[in-house]
Amino acid sequence: MEITVLGATGGVGTEVVKQALDRGWHVTAVVRDPARLRLPAEVVVAGLAEQDKLTAAIEGRDAVISALGSRDRKPTTVCTDGARAAIAAGAKRLLVVSASGLDTEGDGFFTRTLVKPLLNTVFKDGYADMRAMEALVMASDVDWTVVRPPMLLNGPRTGAVKSRLDGNVRGSYTIRRADVAAYLLDAVSDPTLIRRKVSIAHG
Repeated sequence: MEITVLGATGGVGTEVVKQALDRGWHVTAVVRDPARLRLPAEVVVAGLAEQDKLTAAIEGRDAVISALGSRDRKPTTVCTDGARAAIAAGAKRLLVVSASGLDTEGDGFFTRTLVKPLLNTVFKDGYADMRAMEALVMASDVDWTVVRPPMLLNGPRTGAVKSRLDGNVRGSYTIRRADVAAYLLDAVSDPTLIRRKVSIAHG
């Protein structure tokens, strides 16, 4: 399998690169600062506006995984820009990391009425970017999958992941970045997840 990873130096992105390499996959990591990625992947140094470089990094790959995300709470378009660049570069299979906080379907009363409104206030700019990204991806002709995890934690992979296609995973509010990465890699070749939004959480 040959994949390209956007956001390869972030928490989820680094795990995606590491685990894909462990599976024997060929990984092209698109980064702005190559010094931050100490893994034996093919590295392409490019910004999201450098379409020629991105096209070269994506052409012929089996899938693109975008693990881009904002590092602060300021207004941003990084997720949307990454998805737009991947689509313009000709991605055949595109998986993007979003957030379960965007939706309340499947949530319990407390989460739906108190927790989610608070999250949408605190992370309003990041969520606005993710909503725009999701809309862009879903309107494309790409074989896309939107993966929506809850609060991300560090730590080794547990392998205990629940998923739900028609709403959020109820009663589970966290997941490790390593488990998100493993789910993304498994999802690359899962035809049941093509053109679907899926929420995941620790099982």
